[in-house]
Amino acid sequence: MLFDMPLEKLKTYLPPREEPPDFDSFWEQTLAEVRRFPLDAVFEPVDYGLSTVETFDVTFSGYGGQRVKGWLLMPRQRPERLPCVVEYIGYSGGRGFPTDWLLWSSVGYAHLVMDTRGQGSGGLQGDTPDPEPDGSNPHYSGFMTRGILDPKTYYYRRVFSDGVRAVDAARQHPAVDAERIAIAGSSQGGGISIAVGGLEPGVSVVMPDVPFLCHYRRATEITDSMPYAEISMYCKAHRDKVDRAFKTLSYFDGVNLAARCNASALFSTGLMDLTCPPSTVFAAYNHWAGPKEIEVYRYNNHEGGGNYQIVRKVNYLTGLWR
Repeated sequence: MLFDMPLEKLKTYLPPREEPPDFDSFWEQTLAEVRRFPLDAVFEPVDYGLSTVETFDVTFSGYGGQRVKGWLLMPRQRPERLPCVVEYIGYSGGRGFPTDWLLWSSVGYAHLVMDTRGQGSGGLQGDTPDPEPDGSNPHYSGFMTRGILDPKTYYYRRVFSDGVRAVDAARQHPAVDAERIAIAGSSQGGGISIAVGGLEPGVSVVMPDVPFLCHYRRATEITDSMPYAEISMYCKAHRDKVDRAFKTLSYFDGVNLAARCNASALFSTGLMDLTCPPSTVFAAYNHWAGPKEIEVYRYNNHEGGGNYQIVRKVNYLTGLWR
């Protein structure tokens, strides 16, 4: 069913940004701290029986110098340095196997897939722990409220920092054209791509599909689907900490981060998406600072455009890079 705003209203929906005054300094300091640790990106060749794709087991230093895993795939035949798509993963998923990620190397690009710390036990398996060096408040089961009482301890501070370092790692491989980096992902991965686009000005293209992690307060008020419901359930139990929780979330809101990104963007949304409601997607899209396009799938839920959107993204990047 269509439960959110009409499409014509969505196209102009530009909610005011609830943004703390130290937003930029918070992220500048965070990334400065992260980059004090050597990146030490390691690309270990691995054989998964793929005759046309070369595969590397990737390890690099993310937040706190903690080691983050990933995969790098690229065509074996490459006459020149390749554009690279850095991809982030949906909620609860992990990096899985290289055979799960054959699209972009088949198109002819390098493709770095970042594991998500602490996740990877719901769907594709993951290999990166989350040591939580700053501790954590009591939280609702999942990741959305882990460390939510302070932006310095919030879970996604670590994840977004890892995402920026994944771009750094991709640029270090000698086969990658560091000037042509796109970032992409679906759901949580889309939210991470918006964040990294806002934090890393060298990214040239961002492709968030049905993105999560945007316009948190509205999301919690119009859907009771997980994972946004984790925040609602936390606030239900911790009635005295609601304002404090949403203040922390404002540092990680895709609406605020989108306003800082000048890269070209291709968004997508499903108008029946109960997981990431379309108004939360349009809120980030309408605040996007750079050139932008959005694909709207009127009769789709969180699956969004599926293979139709995959074809759209391939054509989009081809038009920009070839």
